[in-house]
Amino acid sequence: MPSQVVLEAKKQQVAAIAEGIKAACAGVIVDYSGITVADDTVLRKELREAGVSYKVVKNTLLKLALDGTGLEELDSVLSGTTAIASSADDYTAAARILDKFASTHKNFTIKGGFLDGEVISLEKVDALAKLPTREVLLTQVACVFQAPMAAFARVVKAVMEKKEEGGDAAPAAQEEAPAAEAAPAEVAAEAPAETPAE
Repeated sequence: MPSQVVLEAKKQQVAAIAEGIKAACAGVIVDYSGITVADDTVLRKELREAGVSYKVVKNTLLKLALDGTGLEELDSVLSGTTAIASSADDYTAAARILDKFASTHKNFTIKGGFLDGEVISLEKVDALAKLPTREVLLTQVACVFQAPMAAFARVVKAVMEKKEEGGDAAPAAQEEAPAAEAAPAEVAAEAPAETPAE
């Protein structure tokens, strides 16, 4: 029978795993069987550099940690060797890195995943893996916003250059022209009033 110390340690492990899952925006569960220590070291380094938490866990502990998170559906994949990778702010990193690794290591397989507190299919995990990195996405968004601003800046510059060249003299002349054209009409309107009645 496990001692109280062992039980307390397991409770703390379960609590830590559950906290990490709840704080994550996305995560992936894998079967890491068959990979070498050297491959595992390389994988962990890449995940760490991308800000992804990666832990090898016992299925029983992960099952307890999933309880109450809304991800209990993942219980069905908890067999064999299990590791969980999750990120608090990058939706694609874990899926992208693990999918690439699985493509070159036949015994390493993705078992399931979650996104914003919901279990997602393996097809959706695969779709996430194919999305660009966060940095690339941010660059693309910045370009989208920068393009209209750049166009606006060019228009403002062109207007300023036109004013410096005296381009605003023409509009002033146009403003005076309607007044001049209106004068004959006003005279014509007053003319009948000056004509003596017969």
